[in-house]
Amino acid sequence: MWFHVLILALVTLQRAIEFVIAHRNTKKIEARGGFEVGSNRHGFVVALQVLWLAGLWYLVLTALPPIGQPWIYAYVVLEATRGWIVAALGSSWTTRLMVVPGEDLPDQGFRSWIRHANDFVVAAELVILPLAFGLVWYALAFGILNVVLLFWRMRSEDKALRPLRGEPAPAEEPPRA
Repeated sequence: MWFHVLILALVTLQRAIEFVIAHRNTKKIEARGGFEVGSNRHGFVVALQVLWLAGLWYLVLTALPPIGQPWIYAYVVLEATRGWIVAALGSSWTTRLMVVPGEDLPDQGFRSWIRHANDFVVAAELVILPLAFGLVWYALAFGILNVVLLFWRMRSEDKALRPLRGEPAPAEEPPRA
């Protein structure tokens, strides 16, 4: 049981630290004239994470399932990847979709390979950690919910950041008769 609690406590601590970093970075971005785009989405992101983590605590501590060590190792690799992403983005990393007019996007490191790297890491986390506890149905349920939410968020993010990338706005489709 102590290993179950340790894993969940570390994940909870990590999420709490990320929240503090994200809040601090949001304030820094706002001080540079930045603003949030699609603020109605952030509440859904936070709610999904809180429900996911609270559900894991409940399910894991009530059943004490065996821990799949390969999945835990995969999760540790994901966390190292997340650390790299947060470090690469520095003070521009936040859980909100923030835009600073006139600023370029960081394009070094992971951003040269994949545009939504942090979102993909989060998607993998929501699946891999439940799998480490044998909660396949839980991994699938939250994986699907997260994909729907991420699709919505990524579309908003791409639209908001298009001018910062120097990309033209897509042509509007003419109304159909």
